[in-house]
Amino acid sequence: MYLEIVTPEASIVSGEVDLVTVPGMEGSFQMMNNHAPIVSLLDAGVVRFKGNPTIAAGFESKFTKVAEGEWSLQISGGTVEMNNNKIIVLAD
Repeated sequence: MYLEIVTPEASIVSGEVDLVTVPGMEGSFQMMNNHAPIVSLLDAGVVRFKGNPTIAAGFESKFTKVAEGEWSLQISGGTVEMNNNKIIVLAD
């Protein structure tokens, strides 16, 4: 599935991933390939993803490498939309 993370500054991540975990308002939840369509508000917390998408130049320092091919990003809130195997995270 395709992941794009967009901040007010730029699109900072784009590419194929296997798994995404986001901090929903009622708790964290995961999305995998063929997940049902969803739109949700995000709380402050960590977005984690597994795969090797492209991290935009100049934004690498915002990410923490959790394990090989697994990354995390601290956010202060936002929204997420999953539809047709494409996830868009609008992060604050």
